[in-house]
Amino acid sequence: MFKYKQVLIIRKDLGMTCGKISAQVAHAAVALYDRAKKKGKFKKWLKKWLDEGQKKVVVKVNSEQELRDLYQRALKFDLPATLIQDRGLTEIPPGTYTTLGIGPAPEAEIDKVTKHLPLL
Repeated sequence: MFKYKQVLIIRKDLGMTCGKISAQVAHAAVALYDRAKKKGKFKKWLKKWLDEGQKKVVVKVNSEQELRDLYQRALKFDLPATLIQDRGLTEIPPGTYTTLGIGPAPEAEIDKVTKHLPLL
């Protein structure tokens, strides 16, 4: 049974291809890992998440505002969170927010923010 997870939230309103979405999810996962290595309780959560097999869930939203609102909610619950902005080299304009990553953290804590979101 998994107790820790990472949730990656993609904006579907941008019309990104599968390859672009995959790259954005990877950016978020790496950024979250890097952030978790640096902060007290996040380090503990990271180790437990790694030991459990690194559960990841990818969900979707339909707007930048939804992404930003979820980011603020994650911060309110003191969860590791990162917003990914694209550099604009391929499909979308530079500076576009594409993805929000949350975790790794206890599932119950992340579910307070993301449980209602549909899978990608």
